[in-house]
Amino acid sequence: MNGSALSRWTMAYFAAALAFLIAAQALMIAGFGFPTVAVEAPETLVIVHMITIGWLSLLMCGALLQFVPVLVAQPLHDDSLALPALTCLLIGLFCLLTGFLQLSGAIDVNVPVLALAGLFLPAGFSLIVWVLGRTLWSVRPSSLQLPARFVAGGLASIAVTATLGASFAFVLSGQAPGWAAFDLRTLALPIHVTVGLGGWLGLTSIGVSYRLLPMFMLSPDSERTSGHLVLWTGGAALGLIVLEGPFEAVSGITALPTVLAGFLGIIATILYGVDLVFFYRNRKRRKIELNSSSAIGAFSALYLSILLFAALMATGTFAEHLSGIVYLVAFGWLTGLGLSQLYKIVPFLTWLECYGPVMGGKPTPRVQDLVVETRAKYWFSLYYVGVLAGTGALLADAPVLFRIATTVTLSATAAIVVELVLARCLVNVPAALRMPDGTSRPRLFLPS
Repeated sequence: MNGSALSRWTMAYFAAALAFLIAAQALMIAGFGFPTVAVEAPETLVIVHMITIGWLSLLMCGALLQFVPVLVAQPLHDDSLALPALTCLLIGLFCLLTGFLQLSGAIDVNVPVLALAGLFLPAGFSLIVWVLGRTLWSVRPSSLQLPARFVAGGLASIAVTATLGASFAFVLSGQAPGWAAFDLRTLALPIHVTVGLGGWLGLTSIGVSYRLLPMFMLSPDSERTSGHLVLWTGGAALGLIVLEGPFEAVSGITALPTVLAGFLGIIATILYGVDLVFFYRNRKRRKIELNSSSAIGAFSALYLSILLFAALMATGTFAEHLSGIVYLVAFGWLTGLGLSQLYKIVPFLTWLECYGPVMGGKPTPRVQDLVVETRAKYWFSLYYVGVLAGTGALLADAPVLFRIATTVTLSATAAIVVELVLARCLVNVPAALRMPDGTSRPRLFLPS
């Protein structure tokens, strides 16, 4: 990969995503949203969508714009659409959050902002799906490697999620009176949540990890049967959730698709764990870097959520404590994995951007020289401690303790972001190697 292969707007996606993550954590510390108010309250919806769209989706889009060409060994098609996509997503998210604040009574605007969100967000995600889908299609589906197949499933999932989200936005805005007769909350909300969290964010994260972990740890990257089973069982679980409504309407049998989906989801998660253990045990790099070691905390959170799910189901308290599982998945697994991989991706892309043009002709630092792992490892440890404390607070129904725990996670997140900024600014690189002739200092998040 050389400088010309870098996606110009990846860092802008990352910067916007991190800004939303920090802002959401700050609002939670201030007592905004759940658990201070009800889970279905507009204030909670603000926090939920700041995390799912503002943080996780923008992070995923930025990462995929960079790594899908690597997955298929082809250049990114229509890469000029990356900026319009980011613009649409940011405008749409701003309108969505404004609309929720309007529903809560916090602000009063005369513009149908929710309807605008229902236009801009699907438009932004459609551009992302088009760019990445065309790039994947350039090698034809039959030639897609396993990680790329996970990404393709994630792209299909975000298409469904964005479409349903747009329908919710139009109904809440009052701009679609013909849909008011349909109980979208009962019929479509479970699909919207499950396909968004499990399909778009879950499948895509798994697919990216199937490529990044072997690449960064020098593990065997040949496709394993267990990996294909993860894809098919996970995809089948999502399909059952989508088909639950029609199945119930035709057969009159309730809960069966959900039970089967849960069973298949657990099988997929267990098989994924088998592959993770294989990657770590068979790595050629004996001393793994911080991004891979800190990812263990994210994977541990995923499997802890499975154990917690089983315990709550066994005790009949799943509905009361669902928020604890969702928090552990969103902040423990997905956010933990995102932050840990950013700690490698940002220095790696910075090194390529700055030193790639003179590689082999001038003395250059190593990628590891852009960061200080001995310092950053404490921030990741602090982050996971905060997540565990926050999960416990939600399970114990202790809002004050949850806000204290969120203060810990915010402090750790801010420190990790500072480490990324220092890496981007080449602060940690020895002065003698920092700027050899022929190099230029990268901008913080805008294209050079």
